[in-house]
Amino acid sequence: MSNLLETGPVDVPLGRCTCDAVTQSIAPREKDLGGFVVRRLLPHARRRMVGPFIFFDHFGPTTFPRGAGMDVRPHPHINLATLTYLFAGEILHRDNLGSVQPIRPGAVNWMSAGSGIVHSERTPPELRGAGTTLHGLQLWVALPAAAEEAPPSFHHVAAADLPLIETRGARIRLIAGSAWKHVAPVPVASPLVYLDVELRAGGRFQLPEEMPERAVYPVTGEVRAQDTALPAQTLTVFAPQPGIELTAVTDARLVVIGGEPVGPRLIWWNFVSSRPERIEQAKDDWRQGRFAAVPGETEFIPLPAE
Repeated sequence: MSNLLETGPVDVPLGRCTCDAVTQSIAPREKDLGGFVVRRLLPHARRRMVGPFIFFDHFGPTTFPRGAGMDVRPHPHINLATLTYLFAGEILHRDNLGSVQPIRPGAVNWMSAGSGIVHSERTPPELRGAGTTLHGLQLWVALPAAAEEAPPSFHHVAAADLPLIETRGARIRLIAGSAWKHVAPVPVASPLVYLDVELRAGGRFQLPEEMPERAVYPVTGEVRAQDTALPAQTLTVFAPQPGIELTAVTDARLVVIGGEPVGPRLIWWNFVSSRPERIEQAKDDWRQGRFAAVPGETEFIPLPAE
């Protein structure tokens, strides 16, 4: 990370667009996080945010050998919310609020850092014995200025509790926010949309139009927006015009993100804020050990050198 930088069936409408609606295509930067590779899409030099989404990592699929796994030691966050979503595998989340929660495919862990939180993410011990596969996404959402210093909180939503929309060869899970009059039971702090879309070959759907900023990330398969091919594992940003229809050339899976902008944000390491002095305070708080510890953890990630 660089230093400071500026439920049930529903009729999803179809329409037409000319795909000059595509405004940007952002290719990932690969990063090795010690045993597994992530593809980082946001923040990017040409695009810091999409709506309130300020960070987008796609990790895996990675197969860990017997005895190994993911080990992200305790680290802090401020003024943001993290949303972890898995396609395969399992992660054990622990935080300094006392939360201990396995994350499994299709479920949502929404952790709102607010004034400050510390958490760890590890492969559970019981899965390390035989080896395990891990594949998923972690996105960060910048909190609106009025909520940046709210008390930290953690919410888990099971996959079965998320709205599921099925139409025209598309199976759409609403991970967070709202779309087509459905609302996910995730306590977001500003208007946004986050969809997990599985498409059969020939399946199609139209992007929700409630949000002024939207982007699509094909995880697998070939997808087109009208006559425009969307590159796999590339974040394609769309202009705020109606009638943008996506069609699967092959079986495909993609995610859609978007929402209302919350204003410029600064990001340094794991800290996000609208105020540079707040990030400096967080650096010093972590350096001096002022954040509360995560019960059951003895390790931590030191503050990076500047």
